[in-house]
Parts: sequence; C-alpha cells; structure tokens
Amino acid sequence: MSVVEEVKTAQPLQYYLQFVKKDVRPDGRELGETRPTLLNIGSIGTSEGSCLVKLGETCVACGIKAELAEPARDTPNHGYIVPNVELSPLCSARHRGPGQGPSVEAQVLSQFMVDVINSSQCLDTQTLSITPGKLCWVLYCDIVCLNDDGNVIDASLISLIAALKNVMLPVVTVDSETGTVSMPDQQKQPLHLTSTPVPVTFTIIDDSILIVDPCSKEEELSTGSLTIVLDEQGKISAIHKPGGSTLGESKMEDCLKRAQSRGKEVQQLIDKTIHSMLSKK
Repeated sequence: MSVVEEVKTAQPLQYYLQFVKKDVRPDGRELGETRPTLLNIGSIGTSEGSCLVKLGETCVACGIKAELAEPARDTPNHGYIVPNVELSPLCSARHRGPGQGPSVEAQVLSQFMVDVINSSQCLDTQTLSITPGKLCWVLYCDIVCLNDDGNVIDASLISLIAALKNVMLPVVTVDSETGTVSMPDQQKQPLHLTSTPVPVTFTIIDDSILIVDPCSKEEELSTGSLTIVLDEQGKISAIHKPGGSTLGESKMEDCLKRAQSRGKEVQQLIDKTIHSMLSKK
C-alpha cells in the first residue's frame, strides 16, 4: 500500500483537507459542484408513473402504483399519497443491520418525502377524489435505492417528483344508481402538479467546510448536513437540518443562493426529459 493510500485509510479527514486547501475535492469536483444528473422518466411500464435518477454513482428508482380505496374519515374529499423509501444492503453495505423491517434512515427519508409533498402543496389531493366519502385514488410510491454513493435524499425526492409528473390515471366512472365502478379502456388523464419542489443537500465537514451533493465518503466525514427544497419561484418548500454543526447567517445565505441555481437546473432537466419523452410518442 502506498503512503497516500495509508493516509487515506488511517486519516481520512486529513487526506480530505489536503484537497480542500486547493479548493477541490478528491473526486475532482469544486466544493460547490454537483455530480452529473441523469433522468429516465417512464421507464417502468407496469407502473402509473416512474423515474430512474442517477446522481453520480448514486442510483434511485421510483415506481408509482395507483389503487382505488375509501378515503380517510377526516378528509373525505381527498385521496392520499404513500411514499416508501427502501434502503437495502444491496445498495450499500452501510445499510446492513439487524432486523427485517425498514431502517431508521429509510423511515426518516419516507417521512421527509411526505413532509415535502404536504408543505409544498405541489399535489392537490382533492384531485384524487372520485366519490367524496366513498372512493378515491391512493398513490403508492415505492422509492428504491439501487446504489448508494451519497446524497440519497436528493436522488429520492427528484425521482418521486419526476415520477408524479409522469403519472397517468385511468378515467373512473361510478354509476349513480348501482354504485358500479368502471374504467373505460385506454382512457387516462395526467396527474397535475402545481409546482416542482427540488432538493439541494449540503454537507459540513470539520465544522466549517461546506460542500454540495456529498458522495458517500464525504458523508462519512460529515459533521452536519442541510437540505433545502425550493419550487420554481425560488420559494422554500422545506428545510431539513438533522442536528450537527451549525451554520452562520452568511453560510445559510450562500446555501440558499446555490440551492436556487441548482433547483432551476434540475427543474429544467425534469421538464426537458418529459418533453423529449412525449415528443417521441
């Protein structure tokens, strides 16, 4: 093993800081540079909507299945959405743990997806209602991490939002006399999203170094993280700061500016990919 490899293994933070002194990261990126982002929307033919996201080597797929159900009693005029994030040991050894249920990290991510949908109000769940108090659509959103090389939170939310924009729901008719439910063949309608919330995640290293879109090695060195979710207007939809190092006002402003720029880039990528897909049909 070379001296460089020994330092990288035995003193990973010191190894990393040697690069930061030159305003670069070990993978060649600048501190504020994200990895290449690729989208494949509508790739899962058995779902109502889907999207595969590659963020560097991190890969996440979202497939959405729609089912008819009875609405919740407290929201009889609404349908509902159920995101579920899966982080298996197959995507990364660090997700290997005791028990067969979802990990704490997967549960936190799933709840974050719900929080963003609710806080951004990007989906009016009233549009999922068919017969108030009796019948509605439920959207089961399975978000599966295929490879975790860091920043799964951004890849997961991007895949969810892009998949929702790809959803086509069957037209449902209900006989007013008999209550019989029918779905005319081939008649479908798109799901309408009022906005496109996009996440941008920052990681803090050594309590002072701020980087965007961390890879897994950088997450291991992290002393804190921050995720900002913005819509097309630059309005904050959600902020996720799970403890760790604090950020001063100037660094928070810097994060917001970078998030606005990155947010527009991803929103344009989603719209461009959907437009390209539709033009081929």
